[in-house]
Amino acid sequence: MRFQLEGRVIFFATNNVGKFIEAKEVFREHKIAVGMLRAKGLEVQSDSLEEIAKTSAIDALGRCHLPLIVEDAGLFIEALNGFPGPYAAHAYKTIGNKGILKLMENERNRKARFESAVAYHSAQLETPICFRGQVTGEITREERKGSNATGFGFDPIFKPINSNKTFAEMSTTEKNRRSHRANALNTFAEWYKKPQET
Repeated sequence: MRFQLEGRVIFFATNNVGKFIEAKEVFREHKIAVGMLRAKGLEVQSDSLEEIAKTSAIDALGRCHLPLIVEDAGLFIEALNGFPGPYAAHAYKTIGNKGILKLMENERNRKARFESAVAYHSAQLETPICFRGQVTGEITREERKGSNATGFGFDPIFKPINSNKTFAEMSTTEKNRRSHRANALNTFAEWYKKPQET
């Protein structure tokens, strides 16, 4: 059986305005309208970004009863054995960019990657569907922010491969050409525009 998704509108359950702005620009390219739902954050402890995103999507749907997406991202630093990984939000709140740079102070290996998991859920689905995105790069030796101040979180210390700029030095449009989040959101948007099977 096939069903047509409810129009070309989606709700993004997040309290991060920066994430919403990035998503809005991605979805504009796909002619999908997006609204921001300031859903209460759910603290999910898991080593899996996908599990965190899916659990949060189930919780948000139970509260809002609207077709929605939830996104969770992690920063995986090779020299730190993948830390902070899926605990990036907690690490940012506790030690921030300065703390990460301190941990990396004497490291020559600066390799890192950002991963994103976007979970879609609606009343028509039994369980959320997840879409993944990834970008590789490196940790800079100092915080680098742009004059437009669009970056947030670890953006000032992450420089994607083949770029001279950190995410925080890029415009939203520039960041969306490279970022883990935009990759996951684009994959979701392509899927969302097509009639789906149940």
